[in-house]
Amino acid sequence: MSEQARREEATRVGLAYAPADEEIADGLDADSFRAYLRKAHSGPVRLGEEWTEFVNCGCGSTRDVTLTVVSLTDGEAVGESTEISYEPAT
Repeated sequence: MSEQARREEATRVGLAYAPADEEIADGLDADSFRAYLRKAHSGPVRLGEEWTEFVNCGCGSTRDVTLTVVSLTDGEAVGESTEISYEPAT
């Protein structure tokens, strides 16, 4: 990765999730889901951007979830080392 791209990579991206329930929160917390988001949404992002995804809720069931970018720290792009944090949508 070039130095310019590394400088633009956010250290953390905060996402609000809806619907805000415990099953979805548990599915979002999986390391594999965070890795998927880093790959699927690699590159520039902006505050307010919405991602429609689905999460595993156990036993082969999935739930639709809307993720909204609510914060960016130290950059404006998702990269391999970007941390992803979640908060319930209000």
